[in-house]
Amino acid sequence: MPKTIAVLTSGGDAPGMNACIRAIVLACERENYTVYGYLHGYNGLLNQEYTQLHAERVHNLNQLGGTILHSARCREFKTQDAAERAAANLDALEVDMLIVIGGDGSFRGAMHLSNYWDGQIIGIPGTIDNDINGTDATIGYYTAIETAVDSIDKVRDTADAFERIFLVEVMGRHAGFLGLSAALASASDFVLLPELFESEAATLKQIGEQLSERREQRGNISYIIVLAENLWPGGINKLAEKLQSLTQSEVRPVILGHVQRGGAPVSQDRIMAMKLGAHAVSLAGSQTNCVMVGERYGKPCEVPLPVTWSEPKPLSDSDVNTMKQLMNNRYA
Repeated sequence: MPKTIAVLTSGGDAPGMNACIRAIVLACERENYTVYGYLHGYNGLLNQEYTQLHAERVHNLNQLGGTILHSARCREFKTQDAAERAAANLDALEVDMLIVIGGDGSFRGAMHLSNYWDGQIIGIPGTIDNDINGTDATIGYYTAIETAVDSIDKVRDTADAFERIFLVEVMGRHAGFLGLSAALASASDFVLLPELFESEAATLKQIGEQLSERREQRGNISYIIVLAENLWPGGINKLAEKLQSLTQSEVRPVILGHVQRGGAPVSQDRIMAMKLGAHAVSLAGSQTNCVMVGERYGKPCEVPLPVTWSEPKPLSDSDVNTMKQLMNNRYA
């Protein structure tokens, strides 16, 4: 029996969301399903703001960053009244399955909705932070790494020219995946991550000792520190002040900000987005409900939504050990 599927993108945008939307639409058309796209995340679901999607609408969408459905955050959706309105709107469109592309906040909203709506709900992880438990990677993560590395490489050029210390702040909220990968790939000299942060005093001591050793070995050199956002008390500028006083050297802070969210998705994000979108549609009509479709060892997997946020996703031990070996960071 033909089904009706709705999709929305919620929270921060991530490169590859459009590729996922395209895969969902094409997979639906193959099965003769009707597919609607809700605009502006959960806000569109509350306001019954939607558009019907067809193959023509998603032509050449794979390489486009952002999301054609637009995204937004919706605090109102946490209430019972909002969830009941959303359920009524889905029923009015005779939707059988809702696919939510987003991060942990989006998944919490989906789980909240499940208490008031009997339809099938599937989450797909779309966030550059890669902080969703149960999946090896999230849509947008690989592209954000490339963007950060490209920026750090450019910072390195001017750092070398002036033999300066540079601080580069990357996104990640409370997770260090992006910071760790960007620091490794760009051969940065030091990285500050929430998972490994001890204290201000210990960190300054580590940086000071390492920088002194480098200067003894090679003279007055450039030095790049990658910093996860919201980690240092008082922010990146406060850290720059402390380091300048400690090292008696010029220290320049650089905040990459939202540039990390933009740009055409790299091949890894496109492929993962298409695989997850197609797999989500394949679950339509099954007993599978309130799960995230993620990826483990290159294959789609299904993880109960609460598992995706119930425990922090750990950094790769291998990546951390490589960082310690190659960057000579003095973590205990």
